[in-house]
Amino acid sequence: MRIFKINENISIVCNGVNTRNGFKHTANLIINGIDVLETKICYLNRTWESYEYESVINKLKEIATEKGIVNFKEVETEKQI
Repeated sequence: MRIFKINENISIVCNGVNTRNGFKHTANLIINGIDVLETKICYLNRTWESYEYESVINKLKEIATEKGIVNFKEVETEKQI
């Protein structure tokens, strides 16, 4: 498990799990301590990302922005992800 702190109220918690055919990455959006959104990506082969969980975090950010939960384009980040 790895936690990416976006700001004092928003965090993304990521986890990797082995599956029968490969593995999956999950990401949960936590706002003020409440789990508001979860997404996953299943992989059959190794992923090539700049950092671990990059693809699933980008998917989570896209879904959150589309649903109007958080507009990540406007959020000031403490740590660039």
